[in-house]
Amino acid sequence: MSPTVIDSSLLKVLITNGTIVLRNDYQRINELNVFPVPDGDTGSNMQSTMMSGVKAITNLEEGSVDKIAKALSRGLLMGARGNSGVILSQLFSGFAKTFKGLETATTRQFIEGLQQGVKQAYGAVINPVEGTILTVAREAAEVASKYLKRDTGLLEVLEVYSKESYESLERTPDLLPVLKEAGVIDSGAAGFIDIIDGMILALKGEILEDSKFATVSSVSHEMPSYEGTSDFGYCTEFIVDLKEGNTFVKDDFITKISTFGDSLVVVSDDEILKVHIHTKTPGDVLNFGQQFGDFATLKIENMSIQHSETLLHTVGDGHDCGHDHSGFKKKYGIITVVNGDGLKEMFKEMGVSCIIEGGQTMNPSTEDFITAVESINAENIIIIPNNGNVLLSAQTAAKYIEDQNITVLPAKTIAQGYASLTMFDANAELKDNIAEMNDLIKRVKSGEVTYAVRDTEYKGIKILKNEFIGIAEGEIITSNPQRSDTVKTLFDSLIDEESEIITVMYGKSVLKEELEEVMLYLEEKYSDVEVETIEGNQDIYSFIIAIE
Repeated sequence: MSPTVIDSSLLKVLITNGTIVLRNDYQRINELNVFPVPDGDTGSNMQSTMMSGVKAITNLEEGSVDKIAKALSRGLLMGARGNSGVILSQLFSGFAKTFKGLETATTRQFIEGLQQGVKQAYGAVINPVEGTILTVAREAAEVASKYLKRDTGLLEVLEVYSKESYESLERTPDLLPVLKEAGVIDSGAAGFIDIIDGMILALKGEILEDSKFATVSSVSHEMPSYEGTSDFGYCTEFIVDLKEGNTFVKDDFITKISTFGDSLVVVSDDEILKVHIHTKTPGDVLNFGQQFGDFATLKIENMSIQHSETLLHTVGDGHDCGHDHSGFKKKYGIITVVNGDGLKEMFKEMGVSCIIEGGQTMNPSTEDFITAVESINAENIIIIPNNGNVLLSAQTAAKYIEDQNITVLPAKTIAQGYASLTMFDANAELKDNIAEMNDLIKRVKSGEVTYAVRDTEYKGIKILKNEFIGIAEGEIITSNPQRSDTVKTLFDSLIDEESEIITVMYGKSVLKEELEEVMLYLEEKYSDVEVETIEGNQDIYSFIIAIE
Protein backbone atom coordinates (compact mmCIF):
# COMPACT_ATOMS: atom_id res chain seq x y z
CA MET A 1 0.00 0.00 0.00
CA SER A 2 1.07 3.59 -0.52
CA PRO A 3 -0.98 5.74 1.87
CA THR A 4 -1.01 9.52 1.64
CA VAL A 5 -2.23 9.87 5.23
CA ILE A 6 -0.29 8.50 8.23
CA ASP A 7 -2.25 7.81 11.41
CA SER A 8 -0.94 6.77 14.84
CA SER A 9 -1.36 3.06 14.12
CA LEU A 10 0.68 3.23 10.91
CA LEU A 11 3.36 5.36 12.54
CA LYS A 12 3.82 2.75 15.28
CA VAL A 13 4.11 -0.02 12.71
CA LEU A 14 6.66 1.92 10.64
CA ILE A 15 8.91 2.64 13.62
CA THR A 16 8.65 -0.89 15.00
CA ASN A 17 9.35 -2.56 11.65
CA GLY A 18 12.33 -0.29 11.07
CA THR A 19 13.70 -1.12 14.49
CA ILE A 20 13.39 -4.87 13.92
CA VAL A 21 15.29 -4.67 10.63
CA LEU A 22 18.06 -2.76 12.41
CA ARG A 23 18.03 -5.25 15.27
CA ASN A 24 18.40 -8.17 12.86
CA ASP A 25 21.34 -6.46 11.15
CA TYR A 26 23.12 -4.80 14.07
CA GLN A 27 26.10 -7.19 14.06
CA ARG A 28 26.91 -6.29 10.44
CA ILE A 29 26.72 -2.62 11.40
CA ASN A 30 29.14 -3.27 14.28
CA GLU A 31 31.59 -4.88 11.87
CA LEU A 32 31.67 -1.74 9.71
CA ASN A 33 33.64 0.00 12.45
CA VAL A 34 36.78 1.69 11.07
CA PHE A 35 38.92 0.12 13.79
CA PRO A 36 38.88 -3.72 13.54
CA VAL A 37 38.44 -3.96 17.32
CA PRO A 38 35.97 -6.15 19.26
CA ASP A 39 34.14 -3.14 20.74
CA GLY A 40 32.81 -1.83 17.45
CA ASP A 41 29.37 -1.10 18.83
CA THR A 42 27.58 1.33 16.50
CA GLY A 43 24.97 -1.27 15.57
CA SER A 44 24.47 -2.32 19.18
CA ASN A 45 24.04 1.28 20.30
CA MET A 46 21.61 2.17 17.52
CA GLN A 47 19.40 -0.87 17.94
CA SER A 48 19.35 -0.43 21.73
CA THR A 49 18.37 3.22 21.30
CA MET A 50 15.57 2.35 18.87
CA MET A 51 14.34 -0.48 21.08
CA SER A 52 13.96 2.03 23.91
CA GLY A 53 11.80 4.15 21.62
CA VAL A 54 9.67 1.19 20.56
CA LYS A 55 9.21 0.16 24.17
CA ALA A 56 7.80 3.64 24.87
CA ILE A 57 5.13 3.34 22.15
CA THR A 58 4.31 -0.39 22.08
CA ASN A 59 1.59 -0.34 24.72
CA LEU A 60 0.53 3.23 24.08
CA GLU A 61 -3.12 3.56 23.11
CA GLU A 62 -3.47 4.76 19.57
CA GLY A 63 -4.67 8.33 19.29
CA SER A 64 -2.79 10.99 17.39
CA VAL A 65 0.53 10.92 15.55
CA ASP A 66 1.52 13.74 17.90
CA LYS A 67 1.08 11.45 20.92
CA ILE A 68 3.05 8.58 19.37
CA ALA A 69 5.82 10.85 18.14
CA LYS A 70 6.24 12.50 21.56
CA ALA A 71 6.49 9.15 23.32
CA LEU A 72 8.94 7.89 20.71
CA SER A 73 11.12 10.98 21.05
CA ARG A 74 11.19 10.67 24.83
CA GLY A 75 12.01 6.96 24.73
CA LEU A 76 14.82 7.49 22.25
CA LEU A 77 16.31 10.36 24.23
CA MET A 78 16.36 8.43 27.50
CA GLY A 79 17.64 5.26 25.85
CA ALA A 80 20.25 6.91 23.61
CA ARG A 81 23.60 5.08 23.79
CA GLY A 82 26.87 6.13 22.22
CA ASN A 83 27.39 8.95 19.75
CA SER A 84 25.41 7.16 17.05
CA GLY A 85 22.47 6.59 19.41
CA VAL A 86 22.39 10.21 20.52
CA ILE A 87 22.46 11.45 16.92
CA LEU A 88 19.71 8.96 16.03
CA SER A 89 17.59 10.23 18.93
CA GLN A 90 18.03 13.78 17.68
CA LEU A 91 16.99 12.81 14.15
CA PHE A 92 13.72 11.46 15.51
CA SER A 93 13.28 14.25 18.05
CA GLY A 94 13.22 16.79 15.23
CA PHE A 95 11.00 14.41 13.26
CA ALA A 96 8.51 14.29 16.17
CA LYS A 97 8.23 18.07 16.46
CA THR A 98 6.74 18.25 12.97
CA PHE A 99 3.71 16.28 14.20
CA LYS A 100 2.93 18.60 17.09
CA GLY A 101 -0.85 19.03 17.42
CA LEU A 102 -1.61 16.67 14.51
CA GLU A 103 -4.08 13.77 14.62
CA THR A 104 -2.76 12.42 11.33
CA ALA A 105 0.06 13.46 9.01
CA THR A 106 0.46 13.74 5.27
CA THR A 107 3.30 12.32 3.23
CA ARG A 108 4.69 15.83 2.91
CA GLN A 109 4.66 16.31 6.68
CA PHE A 110 6.41 12.97 7.14
CA ILE A 111 9.25 14.05 4.84
CA GLU A 112 9.33 17.50 6.46
CA GLY A 113 9.79 15.65 9.73
CA LEU A 114 12.84 13.85 8.36
CA GLN A 115 14.23 17.20 7.22
CA GLN A 116 13.59 18.79 10.61
CA GLY A 117 15.33 15.85 12.23
CA VAL A 118 18.44 16.52 10.14
CA LYS A 119 18.52 20.15 11.29
CA GLN A 120 18.24 19.16 14.94
CA ALA A 121 20.87 16.42 14.67
CA TYR A 122 23.37 18.78 13.01
CA GLY A 123 22.72 21.29 15.79
CA ALA A 124 23.35 18.68 18.49
CA VAL A 125 26.85 17.83 17.23
CA ILE A 126 29.49 20.43 18.09
CA ASN A 127 31.68 19.65 15.09
CA PRO A 128 29.53 17.76 12.55
CA VAL A 129 31.52 15.64 10.12
CA GLU A 130 30.42 14.93 6.55
CA GLY A 131 30.51 11.36 5.30
CA THR A 132 28.43 10.17 8.25
CA ILE A 133 24.80 9.48 9.14
CA LEU A 134 24.23 13.24 9.08
CA THR A 135 25.21 13.49 5.42
CA VAL A 136 23.13 10.52 4.33
CA ALA A 137 20.01 11.67 6.20
CA ARG A 138 20.37 15.20 4.81
CA GLU A 139 20.95 14.25 1.17
CA ALA A 140 18.15 11.66 1.17
CA ALA A 141 15.65 14.12 2.67
CA GLU A 142 16.61 16.80 0.16
CA VAL A 143 16.04 14.47 -2.82
CA ALA A 144 12.79 13.07 -1.41
CA SER A 145 11.35 16.54 -0.77
CA LYS A 146 11.97 17.56 -4.39
CA TYR A 147 10.15 14.45 -5.58
CA LEU A 148 7.00 15.20 -3.60
CA LYS A 149 3.74 16.08 -5.30
CA ARG A 150 0.29 16.66 -3.81
CA ASP A 151 -0.84 13.05 -4.18
CA THR A 152 2.50 11.28 -3.67
CA GLY A 153 2.14 8.16 -1.51
CA LEU A 154 4.44 7.45 1.41
CA LEU A 155 5.79 4.20 -0.07
CA GLU A 156 6.63 5.93 -3.29
CA VAL A 157 8.56 8.76 -1.67
CA LEU A 158 10.33 6.52 0.86
CA GLU A 159 11.60 4.37 -2.00
CA VAL A 160 13.09 7.52 -3.51
CA TYR A 161 14.50 8.41 -0.08
CA SER A 162 15.98 4.93 0.27
CA LYS A 163 17.55 4.95 -3.19
CA GLU A 164 19.31 8.24 -2.48
CA SER A 165 20.33 6.98 0.97
CA TYR A 166 22.17 4.03 -0.54
CA GLU A 167 23.84 6.22 -3.13
CA SER A 168 24.87 8.70 -0.45
CA LEU A 169 26.14 5.84 1.71
CA GLU A 170 28.41 4.67 -1.10
CA ARG A 171 29.83 8.19 -1.29
CA THR A 172 30.74 8.37 2.40
CA PRO A 173 34.29 7.01 1.89
CA ASP A 174 34.94 9.85 -0.60
CA LEU A 175 33.99 12.39 2.07
CA LEU A 176 35.74 10.70 5.00
CA PRO A 177 39.20 9.39 4.03
CA VAL A 178 39.46 7.15 7.10
CA LEU A 179 36.51 5.13 5.76
CA LYS A 180 38.14 4.71 2.37
CA GLU A 181 41.41 3.53 3.88
CA ALA A 182 39.64 0.99 6.06
CA GLY A 183 37.54 -0.16 3.12
CA VAL A 184 34.20 0.45 4.83
CA ILE A 185 31.14 2.68 4.52
CA ASP A 186 29.82 4.72 7.43
CA SER A 187 28.28 2.37 10.00
CA GLY A 188 25.84 4.88 11.52
CA ALA A 189 24.43 5.74 8.11
CA ALA A 190 24.07 2.05 7.26
CA GLY A 191 22.11 1.52 10.47
CA PHE A 192 19.81 4.44 9.71
CA ILE A 193 19.08 3.01 6.26
CA ASP A 194 18.05 -0.27 7.91
CA ILE A 195 15.30 1.66 9.72
CA ILE A 196 14.06 3.19 6.47
CA ASP A 197 14.13 -0.21 4.77
CA GLY A 198 12.01 -1.62 7.59
CA MET A 199 9.46 1.13 7.07
CA ILE A 200 9.29 0.30 3.37
CA LEU A 201 8.75 -3.39 4.14
CA ALA A 202 5.84 -2.45 6.41
CA LEU A 203 4.27 -0.34 3.66
CA LYS A 204 4.56 -3.35 1.36
CA GLY A 205 2.73 -5.50 3.88
CA GLU A 206 5.70 -7.34 5.39
CA ILE A 207 5.17 -6.84 9.12
CA LEU A 208 8.01 -8.24 11.22
CA GLU A 209 7.77 -9.55 14.78
CA ASP A 210 10.25 -9.39 17.64
CA SER A 211 9.39 -9.80 21.31
CA LYS A 212 12.79 -8.79 22.69
CA PHE A 213 12.28 -5.13 23.48
CA ALA A 214 13.19 -5.34 27.18
CA THR A 215 15.98 -3.12 28.49
CA VAL A 216 18.19 -3.67 31.52
CA SER A 217 19.52 -0.89 33.72
CA SER A 218 23.30 -0.80 33.84
CA VAL A 219 23.78 1.61 36.74
CA SER A 220 25.37 0.27 39.90
CA HIS A 221 25.80 2.54 42.91
CA GLU A 222 28.17 2.68 45.81
CA MET A 223 26.62 1.47 49.10
CA PRO A 224 25.06 4.54 50.79
CA SER A 225 26.24 5.44 54.26
CA TYR A 226 23.44 5.81 56.80
CA GLU A 227 24.08 7.73 59.99
CA GLY A 228 21.92 9.39 62.61
CA THR A 229 18.27 8.93 63.47
CA SER A 230 16.65 11.88 61.69
CA ASP A 231 13.37 11.65 59.79
CA PHE A 232 14.33 10.91 56.20
CA GLY A 233 10.90 11.50 54.62
CA TYR A 234 9.97 10.23 51.16
CA CYS A 235 11.96 9.85 47.97
CA THR A 236 9.44 11.06 45.38
CA GLU A 237 9.86 10.70 41.62
CA PHE A 238 7.44 11.35 38.77
CA ILE A 239 7.23 12.01 35.04
CA VAL A 240 4.53 14.33 33.72
CA ASP A 241 3.34 14.62 30.12
CA LEU A 242 3.13 18.40 29.82
CA LYS A 243 -0.23 19.76 28.69
CA GLU A 244 -0.68 21.21 25.24
CA GLY A 245 -0.14 24.96 25.50
CA ASN A 246 1.01 24.58 29.11
CA THR A 247 2.36 27.50 31.11
CA PHE A 248 5.34 25.54 32.40
CA VAL A 249 8.40 27.71 33.08
CA LYS A 250 11.27 25.60 34.40
CA ASP A 251 12.93 28.27 36.56
CA ASP A 252 9.64 29.19 38.24
CA PHE A 253 8.81 25.51 38.74
CA ILE A 254 12.16 24.83 40.42
CA THR A 255 11.77 27.84 42.72
CA LYS A 256 8.32 26.69 43.89
CA ILE A 257 8.88 22.93 44.17
CA SER A 258 12.16 23.38 46.05
CA THR A 259 10.13 24.64 49.04
CA PHE A 260 8.78 21.08 49.48
CA GLY A 261 12.14 19.38 50.06
CA ASP A 262 15.72 18.88 48.91
CA SER A 263 17.90 16.65 46.67
CA LEU A 264 15.93 18.12 43.79
CA VAL A 265 16.56 17.06 40.19
CA VAL A 266 14.38 18.46 37.38
CA VAL A 267 14.65 17.31 33.76
CA SER A 268 12.36 18.71 31.07
CA ASP A 269 11.86 19.42 27.41
CA ASP A 270 8.87 20.60 25.38
CA GLU A 271 6.82 17.48 26.13
CA ILE A 272 7.88 15.94 29.43
CA LEU A 273 8.85 16.88 32.97
CA LYS A 274 10.83 14.49 35.20
CA VAL A 275 11.27 15.25 38.90
CA HIS A 276 13.18 13.66 41.79
CA ILE A 277 12.86 15.18 45.29
CA HIS A 278 13.23 14.16 48.95
CA THR A 279 10.21 15.50 50.85
CA LYS A 280 8.12 14.93 53.98
CA THR A 281 4.92 15.82 52.08
CA PRO A 282 4.83 13.78 48.84
CA GLY A 283 1.11 14.45 48.40
CA ASP A 284 1.73 18.19 48.17
CA VAL A 285 4.53 17.60 45.67
CA LEU A 286 2.32 15.43 43.44
CA ASN A 287 -0.58 17.90 43.61
CA PHE A 288 1.76 20.66 42.54
CA GLY A 289 3.28 18.62 39.70
CA GLN A 290 -0.10 17.50 38.37
CA GLN A 291 -1.01 21.10 37.54
CA PHE A 292 1.24 20.86 34.52
CA GLY A 293 -0.06 17.64 32.96
CA ASP A 294 -0.84 13.97 33.45
CA PHE A 295 1.45 11.56 35.28
CA ALA A 296 3.20 9.06 33.03
CA THR A 297 4.95 7.39 35.98
CA LEU A 298 5.33 8.08 39.70
CA LYS A 299 7.11 6.43 42.63
CA ILE A 300 7.26 7.19 46.36
CA GLU A 301 9.67 5.44 48.73
CA ASN A 302 9.61 5.84 52.52
CA MET A 303 13.26 6.56 53.29
CA SER A 304 12.72 6.32 57.04
CA ILE A 305 11.64 2.68 56.66
CA GLN A 306 14.52 2.03 54.27
CA HIS A 307 16.88 3.56 56.79
CA SER A 308 15.63 1.26 59.54
CA GLU A 309 15.86 -1.78 57.29
CA THR A 310 19.37 -0.85 56.27
CA LEU A 311 20.52 -0.71 59.89
CA LEU A 312 19.29 -4.30 60.30
CA HIS A 313 21.30 -5.57 57.32
CA THR A 314 24.93 -6.57 57.47
CA VAL A 315 27.34 -5.24 54.87
CA GLY A 316 27.27 -8.63 53.15
CA ASP A 317 23.57 -8.23 52.32
CA GLY A 318 24.47 -5.62 49.73
CA HIS A 319 21.29 -3.62 50.31
CA ASP A 320 21.15 -0.56 48.10
CA CYS A 321 17.99 1.43 47.56
CA GLY A 322 19.63 3.35 44.73
CA HIS A 323 19.79 6.82 46.32
CA ASP A 324 21.97 8.64 48.80
CA HIS A 325 19.46 9.14 51.60
CA SER A 326 21.97 10.13 54.27
CA GLY A 327 20.50 13.63 54.37
CA PHE A 328 23.99 15.12 54.13
CA LYS A 329 24.71 17.15 50.99
CA LYS A 330 28.30 16.58 49.96
CA LYS A 331 30.38 19.19 48.18
CA TYR A 332 31.20 16.78 45.35
CA GLY A 333 29.70 13.74 43.70
CA ILE A 334 31.66 11.97 40.96
CA ILE A 335 30.16 9.64 38.35
CA THR A 336 32.31 7.52 36.08
CA VAL A 337 31.87 4.78 33.48
CA VAL A 338 34.06 1.70 33.78
CA ASN A 339 34.07 -2.10 33.69
CA GLY A 340 36.33 -4.60 35.42
CA ASP A 341 36.19 -5.26 39.15
CA GLY A 342 39.72 -4.02 39.73
CA LEU A 343 39.17 -0.79 37.83
CA LYS A 344 35.87 -0.17 39.61
CA GLU A 345 37.51 -0.62 42.98
CA MET A 346 40.33 1.70 41.98
CA PHE A 347 37.95 4.47 40.93
CA LYS A 348 35.94 4.09 44.14
CA GLU A 349 39.12 4.44 46.19
CA MET A 350 39.86 7.65 44.29
CA GLY A 351 36.58 9.21 45.42
CA VAL A 352 34.01 8.18 42.82
CA SER A 353 30.46 8.18 44.23
CA CYS A 354 28.66 6.26 41.49
CA ILE A 355 29.98 3.84 38.89
CA ILE A 356 28.00 3.13 35.75
CA GLU A 357 28.91 -0.34 34.55
CA GLY A 358 29.96 0.03 30.95
CA GLY A 359 32.39 1.50 28.49
CA GLN A 360 33.59 -0.75 25.70
CA THR A 361 30.77 -2.78 24.07
CA MET A 362 28.14 -1.53 26.55
CA ASN A 363 27.77 2.22 26.36
CA PRO A 364 25.41 3.61 29.00
CA SER A 365 22.28 5.51 27.98
CA THR A 366 21.33 9.11 28.62
CA GLU A 367 18.87 7.86 31.24
CA ASP A 368 21.64 5.91 32.99
CA PHE A 369 23.45 9.20 33.56
CA ILE A 370 20.27 10.95 34.70
CA THR A 371 19.56 8.14 37.16
CA ALA A 372 23.13 8.30 38.45
CA VAL A 373 22.83 12.06 39.01
CA GLU A 374 19.57 11.52 40.91
CA SER A 375 21.31 9.05 43.22
CA ILE A 376 23.83 11.60 44.47
CA ASN A 377 23.14 14.34 47.01
CA ALA A 378 25.91 16.81 46.18
CA GLU A 379 26.41 20.49 45.36
CA ASN A 380 28.68 19.74 42.40
CA ILE A 381 28.58 16.67 40.19
CA ILE A 382 31.46 15.69 37.93
CA ILE A 383 30.92 13.08 35.20
CA ILE A 384 33.96 11.26 33.84
CA PRO A 385 32.90 9.25 30.72
CA ASN A 386 36.26 7.47 30.15
CA ASN A 387 35.19 6.73 26.55
CA GLY A 388 34.83 8.97 23.51
CA ASN A 389 31.67 7.13 22.48
CA VAL A 390 30.07 7.84 25.86
CA LEU A 391 30.88 11.54 26.02
CA LEU A 392 27.89 12.75 23.97
CA SER A 393 25.38 10.77 26.06
CA ALA A 394 26.83 12.28 29.24
CA GLN A 395 26.69 15.78 27.78
CA THR A 396 23.10 15.24 26.63
CA ALA A 397 22.07 14.15 30.13
CA ALA A 398 23.78 17.16 31.69
CA LYS A 399 21.98 19.45 29.25
CA TYR A 400 18.58 18.18 30.39
CA ILE A 401 19.33 18.55 34.13
CA GLU A 402 19.72 22.29 34.21
CA ASP A 403 19.11 22.81 37.93
CA GLN A 404 22.11 20.69 38.98
CA ASN A 405 25.67 21.95 38.77
CA ILE A 406 27.08 19.26 36.46
CA THR A 407 30.45 19.23 34.74
CA VAL A 408 31.29 16.60 32.10
CA LEU A 409 35.03 16.11 31.78
CA PRO A 410 36.25 15.37 28.22
CA ALA A 411 37.96 12.13 29.33
CA LYS A 412 37.83 9.76 26.36
CA THR A 413 39.95 6.95 27.81
CA ILE A 414 40.33 5.14 31.13
CA ALA A 415 43.86 6.54 31.30
CA GLN A 416 42.57 10.11 31.03
CA GLY A 417 39.88 9.54 33.64
CA TYR A 418 42.34 7.92 36.02
CA ALA A 419 44.87 10.72 35.59
CA SER A 420 42.25 13.43 36.10
CA LEU A 421 41.23 11.93 39.45
CA THR A 422 44.81 12.04 40.73
CA MET A 423 44.38 15.83 40.68
CA PHE A 424 40.96 15.91 42.36
CA ASP A 425 40.84 17.65 45.75
CA ALA A 426 37.57 17.26 47.66
CA ASN A 427 38.30 20.49 49.57
CA ALA A 428 39.15 22.65 46.56
CA GLU A 429 36.78 24.96 44.70
CA LEU A 430 35.06 23.52 41.62
CA LYS A 431 36.75 25.78 39.08
CA ASP A 432 40.18 24.92 40.47
CA ASN A 433 39.46 21.19 40.42
CA ILE A 434 38.13 21.26 36.86
CA ALA A 435 41.08 23.32 35.63
CA GLU A 436 43.59 20.90 37.19
CA MET A 437 41.74 17.80 35.98
CA ASN A 438 41.32 19.11 32.44
CA ASP A 439 44.98 20.07 32.31
CA LEU A 440 46.07 16.53 33.14
CA ILE A 441 43.60 15.04 30.65
CA LYS A 442 45.41 17.04 27.97
CA ARG A 443 48.86 15.98 29.16
CA VAL A 444 48.43 12.26 29.93
CA LYS A 445 49.21 9.80 27.15
CA SER A 446 46.87 6.84 26.62
CA GLY A 447 47.61 3.39 25.26
CA GLU A 448 45.48 0.26 24.85
CA VAL A 449 46.02 -3.28 23.64
CA THR A 450 43.21 -5.36 22.17
CA TYR A 451 42.82 -7.83 19.30
CA ALA A 452 41.68 -7.55 15.67
CA VAL A 453 38.33 -8.97 14.62
CA ARG A 454 39.09 -8.89 10.88
CA ASP A 455 41.86 -8.47 8.33
CA THR A 456 42.31 -4.88 7.23
CA GLU A 457 44.83 -2.10 6.68
CA TYR A 458 44.95 1.11 8.69
CA LYS A 459 47.24 3.97 7.71
CA GLY A 460 49.71 1.62 6.09
CA ILE A 461 49.64 -0.96 8.88
CA LYS A 462 48.55 -4.42 7.75
CA ILE A 463 46.35 -6.02 10.40
CA LEU A 464 45.42 -9.70 10.53
CA LYS A 465 42.43 -11.13 12.35
CA ASN A 466 43.23 -12.19 15.95
CA GLU A 467 46.51 -10.28 16.02
CA PHE A 468 47.08 -7.91 18.92
CA ILE A 469 46.61 -4.22 18.15
CA GLY A 470 48.43 -1.41 19.93
CA ILE A 471 46.50 1.88 20.09
CA ALA A 472 48.40 5.03 21.10
CA GLU A 473 46.49 8.27 21.57
CA GLY A 474 43.54 6.92 19.60
CA GLU A 475 45.57 5.68 16.63
CA ILE A 476 46.54 2.11 15.75
CA ILE A 477 50.34 2.06 15.62
CA THR A 478 51.12 -1.66 15.60
CA SER A 479 49.71 -5.14 15.00
CA ASN A 480 51.56 -8.19 16.24
CA PRO A 481 50.82 -11.88 16.91
CA GLN A 482 52.55 -11.53 20.31
CA ARG A 483 50.73 -9.43 22.93
CA SER A 484 53.87 -8.67 24.95
CA ASP A 485 55.63 -7.32 21.84
CA THR A 486 52.61 -5.13 21.13
CA VAL A 487 52.77 -3.65 24.65
CA LYS A 488 56.51 -2.99 24.32
CA THR A 489 55.95 -1.14 21.04
CA LEU A 490 53.33 0.99 22.75
CA PHE A 491 55.75 1.90 25.54
CA ASP A 492 58.42 2.89 23.04
CA SER A 493 55.93 5.08 21.19
CA LEU A 494 54.51 6.84 24.24
CA ILE A 495 57.44 7.22 26.67
CA ASP A 496 59.74 10.19 26.20
CA GLU A 497 62.27 12.18 28.26
CA GLU A 498 59.50 14.02 30.12
CA SER A 499 57.67 10.85 31.20
CA GLU A 500 57.71 10.34 34.97
CA ILE A 501 54.95 7.86 35.85
CA ILE A 502 53.64 4.80 33.99
CA THR A 503 50.44 3.13 35.17
CA VAL A 504 49.74 -0.30 33.69
CA MET A 505 46.20 -1.66 34.14
CA TYR A 506 46.04 -5.28 33.07
CA GLY A 507 42.95 -7.28 32.21
CA LYS A 508 41.49 -10.71 32.86
CA SER A 509 43.29 -12.47 30.03
CA VAL A 510 46.84 -11.38 30.96
CA LEU A 511 49.00 -14.22 32.26
CA LYS A 512 51.41 -13.76 35.15
CA GLU A 513 54.36 -14.58 32.87
CA GLU A 514 53.27 -11.92 30.37
CA LEU A 515 53.02 -9.25 33.03
CA GLU A 516 56.44 -10.16 34.42
CA GLU A 517 57.97 -9.93 30.93
CA VAL A 518 56.44 -6.50 30.38
CA MET A 519 57.58 -5.22 33.78
CA LEU A 520 61.13 -6.50 33.20
CA TYR A 521 61.20 -4.64 29.86
CA LEU A 522 60.23 -1.40 31.59
CA GLU A 523 62.74 -1.92 34.37
CA GLU A 524 65.61 -2.52 31.96
CA LYS A 525 64.81 0.16 29.36
CA TYR A 526 63.03 2.87 31.37
CA SER A 527 64.54 2.55 34.83
CA ASP A 528 64.15 6.27 35.58
CA VAL A 529 60.37 6.13 35.24
CA GLU A 530 58.13 5.15 38.17
CA VAL A 531 55.87 2.19 37.32
CA GLU A 532 52.55 1.30 38.97
CA THR A 533 50.48 -1.79 38.12
CA ILE A 534 46.76 -2.24 38.71
CA GLU A 535 44.89 -5.53 38.34
CA GLY A 536 41.92 -4.08 36.46
CA ASN A 537 40.22 -7.36 35.46
CA GLN A 538 38.75 -5.54 32.47
CA ASP A 539 37.53 -7.28 29.33
CA ILE A 540 38.40 -6.46 25.69
CA TYR A 541 41.45 -4.29 26.41
CA SER A 542 44.09 -6.54 27.98
CA PHE A 543 46.38 -3.61 28.73
CA ILE A 544 45.45 0.02 29.45
CA ILE A 545 48.41 2.36 29.86
CA ALA A 546 48.57 5.88 31.31
CA ILE A 547 51.82 7.83 30.99
CA GLU A 548 52.32 11.13 32.77
